[in-house]
Amino acid sequence: MKVKNSQCMVAMLALSLAAVSGYAQTSQPSSKVTAKTARVTVLSSYTTNSFGWQTLFSNTIKTANQKDLFISASFEVGLYTQTLVKSKGMVSDTSNADAKVQVQVLLDGTPVEPGPVVYGWRSQTLSATLEGAIAGCLSIDPLTGSLVLDESCVAPEIIELILETMDAASFNFVAVDVPQGVHTITVQARVDTATSAQLGSASAKGLVGKGAMTVESVRLIKDPNVILDL
Repeated sequence: MKVKNSQCMVAMLALSLAAVSGYAQTSQPSSKVTAKTARVTVLSSYTTNSFGWQTLFSNTIKTANQKDLFISASFEVGLYTQTLVKSKGMVSDTSNADAKVQVQVLLDGTPVEPGPVVYGWRSQTLSATLEGAIAGCLSIDPLTGSLVLDESCVAPEIIELILETMDAASFNFVAVDVPQGVHTITVQARVDTATSAQLGSASAKGLVGKGAMTVESVRLIKDPNVILDL
């Protein structure tokens, strides 16, 4: 009987361990740090409108009671702007191209302080007031011997400016007094471009390249000398 009881206890212990093991695999343990990275261009826009908020990273973290989260979002940010102007007859011509990349972090769908942050922005304006290309449009009046300009022949002089840059930017977002449980951290970006042109042309582009997100669970010092709201 003792042998049977021992075998029964071993079997029950094995079942208990299997149940605990199965539970551990399906639940998420509390963690202090989580991270994600991307090695490719994750967002690109070549439009004259807002691209809208697009999710770049999303990860979960399980926190203990009343923890704070430090969330760092780092990305390569590229901007492209092109402006071309045409002018003749001393008539001014202006072209403008704007490009902006913003990033925000959401905690369970709610924006984390300090809200949307500009990672890259450029406003490019090009103006010119030119007389025009008159070569080949001049002739000599046989009666007076003076030069005569055929204004319909004058071609606009053209000036074009193109700028393209790629920089790396990072910002730290802070979520305070996060309740206990599993939380979803989402990093989003949006590209806004706008152009205007008269006789010339303009185009703008913004993109988000390689990036990384890290989330760290900490407990901030709650002290009157520490300013949380800026």
